[in-house]
Amino acid sequence: MELGSSLLQDLRYGLRLLAKERGLTAIAVLTLALGIGANSAIFSIVNAIMLRRLPVEDPQHLAVLRWSANRRPQHIHGMSSYGDTKENFRDVNPTGSSFPLPFYEQVKHSGQFSDVAGFANSGSTAISGNGPAASARVQAVTGNFFSVLGIRPAAGRLLGPADDDPSAAPAVVLNYEYWQKAFGGAASAIGKVVKLNNVPFTIVGVAEPRFLALSFGNIYDVWVPLNFRSVINQNPWQRRSFNDPLSWWLLIIGREQPGVPVSRAQAALNVLFHNFTQHAGDKPTFQEHDNAKLQLVPADAALVGESPHYTDPLRVMMTAVGIVLLIACANVAGLMLARATARQSEVAVRLALGAARGRLLRQLLTESVLMALLGGALGMVFAFWGSHAIVSMIGSGQQTRPLGLSPELDWKVLAFTATVSLLTGIVFGLAPAMRSLRLDLTPALKSGPQASGAKPARHRWFSMGNALVAVQAALAIVVLMGAGLLVHTLRNLEDVNPGFDTRNLLTFELNPQQAGYKDADIDALYRDLQERIAGVPGVMSVSFSQSALLAGSWSRTGFHYVPPGQSKRIEVEADIMPISAEFFSTLKIPFLGGRNFTGPDFARADLLSTAERALMEARRAHTPLPDMPSLPMPAIINAQFAKKYLAGVNAIGQRFGAEDGSDPDWSKTSGYEVVGIVGDAKYNSLRRDIDPTIYCPLTGQQASFEVRTAGDPKTMIASIRTLIGQRDSNLPIMNIATQSEQIDRLLAQERIVAQLSSFFAVVALLLACIGLYGLLSYEVTRRTREIGIRMALGARRADLIRMVVWQGIALSFVGTMAGLAAALGIGKLLKSLLYGVKPGDPITLAAVSVLVIAVALCAAFVPARRATTVNPVIALRYE
Repeated sequence: MELGSSLLQDLRYGLRLLAKERGLTAIAVLTLALGIGANSAIFSIVNAIMLRRLPVEDPQHLAVLRWSANRRPQHIHGMSSYGDTKENFRDVNPTGSSFPLPFYEQVKHSGQFSDVAGFANSGSTAISGNGPAASARVQAVTGNFFSVLGIRPAAGRLLGPADDDPSAAPAVVLNYEYWQKAFGGAASAIGKVVKLNNVPFTIVGVAEPRFLALSFGNIYDVWVPLNFRSVINQNPWQRRSFNDPLSWWLLIIGREQPGVPVSRAQAALNVLFHNFTQHAGDKPTFQEHDNAKLQLVPADAALVGESPHYTDPLRVMMTAVGIVLLIACANVAGLMLARATARQSEVAVRLALGAARGRLLRQLLTESVLMALLGGALGMVFAFWGSHAIVSMIGSGQQTRPLGLSPELDWKVLAFTATVSLLTGIVFGLAPAMRSLRLDLTPALKSGPQASGAKPARHRWFSMGNALVAVQAALAIVVLMGAGLLVHTLRNLEDVNPGFDTRNLLTFELNPQQAGYKDADIDALYRDLQERIAGVPGVMSVSFSQSALLAGSWSRTGFHYVPPGQSKRIEVEADIMPISAEFFSTLKIPFLGGRNFTGPDFARADLLSTAERALMEARRAHTPLPDMPSLPMPAIINAQFAKKYLAGVNAIGQRFGAEDGSDPDWSKTSGYEVVGIVGDAKYNSLRRDIDPTIYCPLTGQQASFEVRTAGDPKTMIASIRTLIGQRDSNLPIMNIATQSEQIDRLLAQERIVAQLSSFFAVVALLLACIGLYGLLSYEVTRRTREIGIRMALGARRADLIRMVVWQGIALSFVGTMAGLAAALGIGKLLKSLLYGVKPGDPITLAAVSVLVIAVALCAAFVPARRATTVNPVIALRYE
């Protein structure tokens, strides 16, 4: 009771004192609010991405199945991953979460879960029947998917077990945001018939607003019953692989059975998995020495989605704002030291009257904590603004699809802010409070210039105030160094020569298969569209390819070949891209030798592609392999390919990759024949080195169009949309953007990290500047009498300015040297984010050092100039 009463007294006294010293309180609270708010803003982003709970009912009772082994599954027909879980398909210690549908059925009837559901990505799909054809992301799910997750409908109904019946009417459920965007949230959307890839579906309901996606960044617009996945995609392989025990494509999530420990369920399912992989095909999928096993991973930990891509940037940002908060603490601690000096007489009187030092320490810390809590409360306002500003920056990064990032100031963020505020109050308040209590009462109770125990005749170099300023300078160097390296990285990436002309180039994607086109029809469609677009005024040339350069997509192939001058065949890899004949002229990639593709090359490619598909089908069906045409695939290689694989020989006419079918791991093919060599060009990323690349004729595939224009390519978008709509209104245009916008998307993360780190570096430098200014101003005030004596004895104004400025420069120099040592260590943590610059880049080190010294010079000049305005007569009477 007595403790509570005394605490209440401390709070009341602290509040009165803070209200009395409004100026100091306002400065300290604003400084702390800036540091705490920055930390809370970044933590809210971390919470939304890395610490998110699944937006479902009781997520802690959901588990996702994952397998692990010493090597990849053998003798299977395919394996798919959709980005919901973190996969590792490498040969060494691979892991995965995809399983065959028959294994899902076994798990479902095993009794180890109260209920279990399956889901798989169906990719982008053309949706029509609601205005112009558009592209929608589709996820195929089992009928009990929503009931397992505990999701409720916002309108209509959700999918149910009856929808799993192959004879059931095709039903579709809309994502809430997609319902709002595409249908205006109209209730009339329920019961409406739309077409997905020309297959009619009835909209039966809308999922509740909280359920955007199971994993961060993987938002699906619609959900369809699993049985209709292959029907929508019109893919013969997906139809055959649906029930294929050797096709691994389905993710499995289950709700724990009450009373069944997870360890027991995992052991039982492990036995089930072992038996399945031993007897699913003619040969075991795993051998005993592969150590294959099944794990039940908590759904929150398994369904990470895109969050791993943000781990390093968020770690960097948390480090930066943590340093900003430390600088703010050091800044306020300096203010509190000055305040403590002014209150020494008060503290001395209270000690002389019998007050316990512990009681006074608690009172002083209470004042500091109150100040920090006020800063935390204001910091929450800054955090709200800051988190939404960061989300806007990410959105303005022109993501091809929404991430579903919605930071909230929930209980975790509030708890984090309260904890940080409390610790901050203790950190910046403890040292000044302890110093206030280390008093010699006799001199402290005296009046006059010696009251504080200061030494007027000579300035003590080592003091807590000086140390705090040096620490602020050191911490500012660390943040500035990190920001400088990240800005340097962004500039290096922007200056990368991609190997082709990115100016006046428009790209967009088409997938005619979504609109029901077959292989031959697709080729005719592309030629027709190419001619029509080329006829639009302002268009200089048109081409198409499997994917646009620097759009993020990437294809790679492996092949065997015999290096020049050797006899042993080796296995190698290269990037591969099917293209049209106009690709190189449209992108202005120079020819270095040989020729371009011609009409006969595309006819041959069509023949070989048809034969290759027949070969793949025969291998999946375990039927005799058909004979492949003896003609090789025409290929144009880049300079890197010629340098690495065909050095020392005339590359034109060389053949590689031919297989005779003797190796079961490789297709029976006639390989490639080099008809031309072109310059090197970046493929999917500016960061990745240019690898050997094979260009071959494109036939019967999804494609990206490249349109070279005479002027601003954006002015052509409306004309191209109209032209394609006139050709086929059911054909959606996807990802239409200029090449510059595509590159901006690639660099969105680097740009955001560089901007944020630069902002926090400026804040850190500003706080360090204010700290130095405050210390020197206090020193000038404290040494007023000394300055007056110096002036009375004939000291020049230049000497006084030099005296004060030198102190500021010396402190900054000491802090800079310490900060540079720390920055070298911090720079190594940024290594994964850097490009073309080393963590200890001397130019960046020199630049930030000069910047800090220059700012310190400016901060020190004002107090130094004020020292010269002291009136010696008044100064000699100053106490």
